[in-house]
Amino acid sequence: MSDCERHVLGLSGGRDSAALAVYMRQHHPELDVEYFFTDTGKELPEVYEYLVRLEGFLGKPIKRLNPDRDFDFWLKQYKNFLPSAQTRWCTRKLKLHPFEHWIRPMLEDGTRVTSYVAIRADENYREGYISKHKNLVVELPLKEAGIEKLGVLEILDGSGLGLPKYYEWRSRSGCTFCFFQQKIEWVRLSERHPDFFEQAKSYEKTAVDNGSPFTWSQGESLVDLAKPDRVAAIKAEHEQRIARLRSKQQANPLRQDGEPIDIDELYGQEKVCLTCHK
Repeated sequence: MSDCERHVLGLSGGRDSAALAVYMRQHHPELDVEYFFTDTGKELPEVYEYLVRLEGFLGKPIKRLNPDRDFDFWLKQYKNFLPSAQTRWCTRKLKLHPFEHWIRPMLEDGTRVTSYVAIRADENYREGYISKHKNLVVELPLKEAGIEKLGVLEILDGSGLGLPKYYEWRSRSGCTFCFFQQKIEWVRLSERHPDFFEQAKSYEKTAVDNGSPFTWSQGESLVDLAKPDRVAAIKAEHEQRIARLRSKQQANPLRQDGEPIDIDELYGQEKVCLTCHK
């Protein structure tokens, strides 16, 4: 690799970015790709575990960005106002800015930086990170190779990595309390990681007490969402969505128990952060 050229690839702890890392290692071994992860400090344990496994496969460390300024730091800066779909300060401060801060010295030194982004061929609604610097080039290898969701699953299965364990109950990486979660995912968080659910409730109460107009889940607080009758209703509605979708789909042997791998298939693309969850 030239001293004036560097190759970087961001990992979220999710399926698509992991598959892209595997793809680049297998198809472009001549490139010395640097892998990085922007750590919010509030990721699921399953995310960190998967990153360790991925490092073993790649044979090199994954650089962690954000070691000192995690979610708690920025929440204080925003006076305890929760991030939301309307004010996504978490994406700016915890994902985009750390990446830009990391590569800025490279770009200013005249280094050409190629950033590889995990956008699939079946994601025409996504554009990816838009470069604002002449020395930063963004490439989309999965899209260029015509790799869709099924191809991503095949790459991960073939590598022996498989999917992160949280895909058993959740369709996204990112913060434990991400406001893009569907209500069923909040219910499952309360069941799988009750400590993180209680932490999210605490953040929400503090935010509301400080005048924040937002709750984590649109239209209701986590206190209300966690009530037994409400949990039962959310689960019943979720099962109805599964039944409707299942009736429209052909059987897929890669899907276990008949439920789609992506919960967002059930709810459309109505709530998905395109920066954090790839």
